[in-house]
Amino acid sequence: MLASHAERERAVDVLRAGYGEGRLQHSEFERRVARAYEARTVGELALLVADLPQGPVPINRPPVGPVPATFLPAAPPTNAKAVGSLICGVLTVVTGGLTGLPAVILGHTARSEMQRTGERGDGLAMTGLVLGWMSVAGWALIITILIAAALAGA
Repeated sequence: MLASHAERERAVDVLRAGYGEGRLQHSEFERRVARAYEARTVGELALLVADLPQGPVPINRPPVGPVPATFLPAAPPTNAKAVGSLICGVLTVVTGGLTGLPAVILGHTARSEMQRTGERGDGLAMTGLVLGWMSVAGWALIITILIAAALAGA
């Protein structure tokens, strides 16, 4: 791999530290610094500092510090229908279950769209679906009980 300017400077810093600690003679230090600035590959730089305490410059080192948001890949957007499904699902408590059916419809629509487009929000859609289906099941149970009570009373 070709060496960058920063990698050359890192190697020279390691050489300076070695020279400052008395590990290199002045002539050896000067010769290695000249070779570091002339090096074309990371391997050549690694050989120049391999016998010093800091060791060779790592080839596959992780990036230093956090990566600025500008350089991060754009995250896919959150599906709006998934958000709507969650909101309708949560509102089933307040509306007495009236928003349960819209929560189910929005949740299923959102999940199919997310599979097709790669958008985020699967957890939101799934939560809206669960709350919506619980509301629909609750209403079905209430209606069944009312019908059974009406038939038993007749």
